Amino acid sequence: MKIIKNIPLYGYSVDPEQLSFVDRLLTKSKNERPGFYQRMFYEDFARVFNFVNHGDTNLFQVETNDEELIRKMVGNLQARYRKYSVDETIRELVEAVAQSLIWQGTAYYFVQNVPEQEKIHITPLVSDNIFCFFSVYFQYVPKRCERYLERDHEMLPRELRILDKNKLMRFEIPRSLRRMLSEQNRTLKIIDKHQFGVTNFYPQATYENPNPKSHFDFSIWKNTQEQALFRATRKTGWNGRNYDSSKCSDFFHYYRLIRFRRNQLILRDYILLQLGKELTRVGHRYNEDFNVVISPTSVLPQIDKLDEMESLLSREEIDFTEVSDYYYER
Repeated sequence: MKIIKNIPLYGYSVDPEQLSFVDRLLTKSKNERPGFYQRMFYEDFARVFNFVNHGDTNLFQVETNDEELIRKMVGNLQARYRKYSVDETIRELVEAVAQSLIWQGTAYYFVQNVPEQEKIHITPLVSDNIFCFFSVYFQYVPKRCERYLERDHEMLPRELRILDKNKLMRFEIPRSLRRMLSEQNRTLKIIDKHQFGVTNFYPQATYENPNPKSHFDFSIWKNTQEQALFRATRKTGWNGRNYDSSKCSDFFHYYRLIRFRRNQLILRDYILLQLGKELTRVGHRYNEDFNVVISPTSVLPQIDKLDEMESLLSREEIDFTEVSDYYYER
């Protein structure tokens, strides 16, 4: 295995079937995919912005002492489809970081200077094979096959790349949310595992009795699963995409909307806080006095407003339409 100090390796591919035990251990390879409810929750919770056209109004307030540097750093960030303005790029970056945090737990970006182009590139990394040991960051690259058109393929050895932490941006989930999601996901895994277990209780048809009578009450089974789901998601406020349950009152539904949105905003604001700190840290390479703080403007939903609406809802002093409009940013 080669141990080198280098930039991260991007865009390589490996065959999961050829990974050794050490490879699977160091790359955090997961054969288990998220179940039905887990996947839906990941998709819903990572959607921290509702796509509403706010016109020319800025979504974020960027306070910095070097506007040219922040424009150079954020303006050249690799976007999904095209080059955005600084405000649009920040929104897309927060969305991408939120998805990585929910699905993988951490998110990494690498800052690379391109002197000949006078540009600074910030590129996302896959966090599965990056780990920290005594404040030193490593990228583990398993054996991989380099394919060529004009000559034979080459099998490259394992690599342990030592990364420059001054060029590495790291994001994580707030501790309170991490505990909350961990508790919820343990129950969701069990619900997903037994979601279709009802078929095990039906009697098998035989030649003598092709239509056996079943005494199994499916409604009790379904009701038990719904109760387990609602209890597991009590702290996060997720409704499991169940908007028409006859067992839930309107108050219950809208109270959960507020709680779910509040948890999303906690994640959004924490990502923005980390983004400002990480950009400040890596920006010191170009300007020792560089500083930037990024915060949401009043155009976006605010946690204080949700707390106020929750208090008004508990006193029945606000209608459901106002809660719904604020949740969906209408």
